[in-house]
Amino acid sequence: MIVVTGGAGFIGSVLVWGLNKAGHKDLMVVDENAKSSPKWNNLKNHAFESYYEHGEFIERLEKKEWNGKISAIFHMGACSSTTEMDKTYLKRNNSGYTERITNWCLENKTYLSYASSAATYGDGELGFSDDDALTPKLKPLNPYGQSKLDFDIWALKHGYEKKITGFRFFNVYGPNEYHKESMRSMVQKGFEQIQATGKLKLFKSYKKEYPDGGQQRDFVYVKDVVNAMLWCYKNPSVKGIYNLGAGKAESWNDLAEGIFKACGKPKNIEYIDMPDSIKNQYQYFTKADMTKLAKTGCPTSFESLEAGIQDYVQNYLLKKDAYL
Repeated sequence: MIVVTGGAGFIGSVLVWGLNKAGHKDLMVVDENAKSSPKWNNLKNHAFESYYEHGEFIERLEKKEWNGKISAIFHMGACSSTTEMDKTYLKRNNSGYTERITNWCLENKTYLSYASSAATYGDGELGFSDDDALTPKLKPLNPYGQSKLDFDIWALKHGYEKKITGFRFFNVYGPNEYHKESMRSMVQKGFEQIQATGKLKLFKSYKKEYPDGGQQRDFVYVKDVVNAMLWCYKNPSVKGIYNLGAGKAESWNDLAEGIFKACGKPKNIEYIDMPDSIKNQYQYFTKADMTKLAKTGCPTSFESLEAGIQDYVQNYLLKKDAYL
């Protein structure tokens, strides 16, 4: 049996899809209040054996109820809100929960893959290398990023990076993110804006080296993310903490053009003021250094931004059933 925590969420549900495609149906999905949430729709097209709330799951796991029954855990579950300020909650729910799962997996010699985040890199002043020596020096811009970094540092301190596999996801977009509200990708939010008004709003730039809409991100399609994760699962000797992005920095203007093209509408961008609440923690540039993952032999050829947006818009957002 394979466990996917956060399995009703964005990346988690697409991972369930990927595991199903690979022939795995003996899945346990773990999440929080998923059955009463819109994210339950993310699972309606997928096969899995059971579902547990995250609190019950960790309690039963630590009571050894599933010893010898679980072959792998993909730990995707976490509070991913970059505006969550409750550090005690994030320590318990994010880093602390991941430590508990890790301890069980190591004790039971069970494969573990977990979600870290590119939010660990903060403003990018130190670059975006996933070299372990850089990790303790990183300075996230928000408590969420810190909670992810705290676990990475804990794992490195104990040498667990030689036994588990972590992924620092960059700007992931694609189907099944609809429940994320303000945390949805700009592809999805931009699509809605364009369909409703014919235009798309982007933030103005407050740094002279970046034009309005010229702030850059590493955008990566969720299907490619899942394919890379499953390749690592099939090659269990691959251990460590790895960046998972497209390895390209592209602007919000590039992304906007891709959405307008996929929608078959003329480009119409309005640049708006950035809220004061995020100005001090806004990232102007991200680009995953994919060297480390490439050295493992993992295929790192990802969809272009234009092709990924085209698939997302044409095959999901414009369909009545937008779920993967």
